[in-house]
Amino acid sequence: MKILGISAFYHDSAAAIIEDGNIIAAAQEERFTRKKQDPSFPSNAIKFCLDECATTIDELDAIVFYDKPFLKFERLLETYYSFAPKGLKSFIMAIPVWLKEKIFLKKLIVDELKKIEAFDKKKFKLLFPEHHLSHAASAFFPSNFEDAAILTIDGVGEWATASICHGKGRDITILKELNFPHSLGLLYSSFTYFLGFRVNSGEYKLMGLAPYGRKDHVEIRNYEEVIKSELIHIYDDGSIWLNQKYFNYATGLKMVKHKAWEKLFGIPKREAEAEIEQKHCDLGLAIQNVTEEIVIKMARHAKEITQSDYLCLAGGVALNCVANGKLLNEKIFKDIFIQPAAGDAGGALGAALIAHYIYFKNNRIISEEVDQLNGSFLGPSYSDRDIEHVAKRYDAKYSFIKDADSFYSSVADLLAKGSAVGWFQGRMEFGPRALGGRSILGDPRNEEMQQKLNLKIKYRESFRPFAPSILEEDSTEFFEEKVISPYMLEVQPIKESRRKNLPIDYLSLPIRDKLYGLRSDVPAITHVDFTARIQTVSKKTNNEYWNLINAFKSKTGYGMVVNTSFNVRGEPIVCTPEDAYRCFMRTEMDYLVMGRFVFDKSEQPEWEKTDNWKEMYVLD
Repeated sequence: MKILGISAFYHDSAAAIIEDGNIIAAAQEERFTRKKQDPSFPSNAIKFCLDECATTIDELDAIVFYDKPFLKFERLLETYYSFAPKGLKSFIMAIPVWLKEKIFLKKLIVDELKKIEAFDKKKFKLLFPEHHLSHAASAFFPSNFEDAAILTIDGVGEWATASICHGKGRDITILKELNFPHSLGLLYSSFTYFLGFRVNSGEYKLMGLAPYGRKDHVEIRNYEEVIKSELIHIYDDGSIWLNQKYFNYATGLKMVKHKAWEKLFGIPKREAEAEIEQKHCDLGLAIQNVTEEIVIKMARHAKEITQSDYLCLAGGVALNCVANGKLLNEKIFKDIFIQPAAGDAGGALGAALIAHYIYFKNNRIISEEVDQLNGSFLGPSYSDRDIEHVAKRYDAKYSFIKDADSFYSSVADLLAKGSAVGWFQGRMEFGPRALGGRSILGDPRNEEMQQKLNLKIKYRESFRPFAPSILEEDSTEFFEEKVISPYMLEVQPIKESRRKNLPIDYLSLPIRDKLYGLRSDVPAITHVDFTARIQTVSKKTNNEYWNLINAFKSKTGYGMVVNTSFNVRGEPIVCTPEDAYRCFMRTEMDYLVMGRFVFDKSEQPEWEKTDNWKEMYVLD
């Protein structure tokens, strides 16, 4: 049985394909079109999935779209009606698009699939599960839990903005939902917007900015009190009520009412690319604290009403790895599984799994491993011939290291000497995190590595942190808790014994001075609050990456490297060898390693001066 799942038309369009319940392939459309968070129909991702499964559209048992468009349209109409006459401009912009395209989504999907290949419409089965059910399925069915509470939290689906479900075997039951306009995801995105970052992509920045807030400072407490007294009411079960007097996302073209927020917090809205000040960090920490409180309350209630020992998490808010770490440390559940493509892209996979288990009633596959996602390496892979073809096209110089031990040792040497290395191996990752398939690597001991990667390679704000990739078996050497975090989805404290003493006046220092202070013996990955966003690397799911880190450990004593996604700011993570080489040449990266091919920047031909890539990518 072969089933194709699709998510599209909002952001992070994607496709996923399963065969007899096994996850064969999944990818976001942005990786092929090179348009960050591309919302268009995922034609390229679908072609890849069909090819990877060696199948045709006619051979599919079902095609499944990740939400119900008519329910979403109903929500739009009722919302505009409720707020009328407010929202007229937004109504005039949104409704014609729905009437022309989205309300006739079945026809649109059929027409787009016809562009890919011809098929028999009589055999065509198209299904539409609900948005949050797709999120729930994307986390529960790939997990190895027979019984689990499922918590999904995002901006909004059709009506629901969060749900608590109970997964048992091949069934998922929705127990409770929080409905629009009351949404934790939209609350967090409102602060993302007010602090000058882009909604649906800048939430990572807000999370990275929060540790620079002055913990336990009176300003943080004041901000939190204002949020809880004016913007939001938090109930004991984690459900929330948002005061729409201060928000504009329901019917407007902006997230918040600027003047009301500026009066509330005593600061103006920060404009994009403006200088980041301490007050921005403090407000960021305040909303991060409130978000964590709500997530933990929701999780406790999920435990209470399901009595399950395990929890699955999905939806965009599940990518808040700081909240995830706090939730894990609360030990409400024995174990937690978080879908690595927790946002809308993962909905494509969830939709396909719903059809297999719930619609077609197939027996559930329970893996003996942590999950069935193969380390999230579900995208395209490329051969040595593909790499050689790119090298020939650009007249690129390289060395090829055939012997495995020599290869890992050579690359580990480059890292130990302070080089930034593009690492392109095997299948591309599904989801927003680079996990050792499409990564840029560095030495975590190097005091200048964070600044180098941010300013000279990623071309992004200097405060943004980097993650450590650590040998799974070595996690307790660096972190307080034993951690299994293959998808870089939790933050944990660095061991006390590895921390450096900070100046007495540290909290009052300017942000840049905080950033470049020496905080531990692995400064490149240690946040200002002595935490790190961890990826544990297993030999079972990524043997190449594990071997490299192990070789680095042999040379340095540290079974850890710095890992960031292989792209520049505003660009999707690289997919092909050509994407990788172009990104390598556009930056101050020192080496590119694709397969066993090693490209030294100093030996490459001069790059095209007409390559205006900074104009190609919108800043995230």
